[in-house]
Order: sequence, then C-alpha cells, then structure tokens
Amino acid sequence: MDQITVQSPATVSNVVCGFDCLGFALDGPFDEMTVRKIPEPVIRITHRDDYGLPTDPKLNVAGVALQALIDAAEIDFGFEVEIVKHIKPGSGIGSSSASACGAVVAANRLLEHRFSNVELVELAMAGEMIASGSRHADNLAPCIYGGFTLVRSSGPLDIVEIAFPELFATVIHPQIEVKTSEARAILPKDVPLREAVRNWSNLGAFVAALSTGDLDLLARSMVDTIVEPARRALIPRFDELKSASLAAGAIGGGISGSGPSVFMLSESREIAEFVQEAMNIVYAPTGIDFNTYVSRISPHGVRTV
Repeated sequence: MDQITVQSPATVSNVVCGFDCLGFALDGPFDEMTVRKIPEPVIRITHRDDYGLPTDPKLNVAGVALQALIDAAEIDFGFEVEIVKHIKPGSGIGSSSASACGAVVAANRLLEHRFSNVELVELAMAGEMIASGSRHADNLAPCIYGGFTLVRSSGPLDIVEIAFPELFATVIHPQIEVKTSEARAILPKDVPLREAVRNWSNLGAFVAALSTGDLDLLARSMVDTIVEPARRALIPRFDELKSASLAAGAIGGGISGSGPSVFMLSESREIAEFVQEAMNIVYAPTGIDFNTYVSRISPHGVRTV
C-alpha cells in the first residue's frame, strides 16, 4: 500500500481537574489527511483548506512529526501529505494534535505498523512542540488511542487508557483566539498545598467515577481551583455558559485545552442537545461568532477512511 486516507479526531484536554494529563476523543469534528509514499526522501505538504497554515515541513506540525518518524524508521523515501482541516487552529480542541497524529498514524500504516501507539504519541510530540512550545501529550494520546486517556508521565511516556461509560460532549467554540503560550503565561507559579490536594483528589475521583460509571461522583469531581480560575477571564461569558449548561442537565465541564472552547459532558445525546441550546442562548446576544458541536465520546482515535 502506497497511499492511505485517515480521519483524525478533535480532542478535549485538561478535562477540568486533569491539567496537562487527561483528555478524550470526539467523534467530530475531524481532519482528513491523505498520506502517500514518494521515492524522494522529502516531505511535501498541501493544504486543501483556507487556514493559511505553513507548507514548509519544518514549520508544519504534521511535517515535523513525519520527519521524526522518518528518522526513527531510518527509511530512504519520503511522504506527500494532503490535509483538509475541519478543526480550526487555535480552537482549543486539538487542531495541532490532529495534524501531528494523523500524519504519523497514516505513515505508520504505510510502514505496516512498525511503531506502537505509545511510540506514535512520542513521535507526534515533536510536532506538538512546534504548536505549543512544550512536550505534552494530553491531546495526542486520546487522538491516537481514542476514549479517555491519562498521561501518567511524559518522560518516559506512560499512557493509561481509562474505561468509561457512554457519554456525550457539547462543545462551544467562540471564534476568538486564545494562544496557548499566553494561556500558560497567566497560570499561577505557586499553588497552595490545600488547593493541590483538592485537585489531585478530584482527579483520582474522576478516574474512579469513569471506571465505575458513577455519574454523581463524576459531577462532584469536575472541579478545578487552580487553572480554571486563572483562565476563565479569557473566555467571554464563561460563567454564564457553565451555569446555563448545568441547569440544562449537564454533568459538568469547563475549558477545553487552553480555550477558547468550552465543553460540557452529558449522559445522553438528548441532554447534550439541550445543553447546546442553552449555550446558543447565552452566546447569541454577544455578537461573537461561534460554533457548537454535540459528539459522543469516541472509543476510536485516528481512523482509516
């Protein structure tokens, strides 16, 4: 096989109490990527969208991730990549991760599965460095593994797949830009021990709640007193969005990644659609363009078309 087309899903990271370690995959939106082998030892990138992303492989997250794979595999040929992005860059739902993961997963299948999933996440981290300036895998892991994942360690990389009940996510994406670097810069440098204990207690309870399907515990666990208070001012009407969503029946939620997207989890698609209506009511008067999505939490990562 010399060519393959894949769909690379959007992801939600941090998931309230799981800053830089917890994430999950969505059924949609997703990027579409076609990767083909070429005899020349180079990477060529073409974008079939209107986002104006760089095609220089040294500046493109997919290109950097592919180069890491080429170096690791020690192959003497290259790849041509066509990308149609449906996940807007800077949206807070893993746009750069989708590009990096889609590229390495597709190339790996052309190499007859030479690398394991954890090795693919490691390779994709090279691309993520270009996007965010740091090696974190909380979007990358669910993009490749699917479902909920916990990154226990980034060095060495240790990824834990978490059992979960059927859940649905409602995501609102205000059409404003929140740069990851700026969102990180406003985080507190020192955290009181009491707040740290509260957050890691919530994370442990959140994982237990997912594994047992205890939705009441899940709701009680979705509390963050460290990152969300610092970042919520970056997202207009964040508090109103959250209050309206909970009143509509959501289990809980918060900022997706570094924003500006906000997600809420629900136990059924019907409730998730009620939450979507509540979000629309909150944001319609703001004058800010926005998109909303309702998606099942997907058990699948990057998929072949």
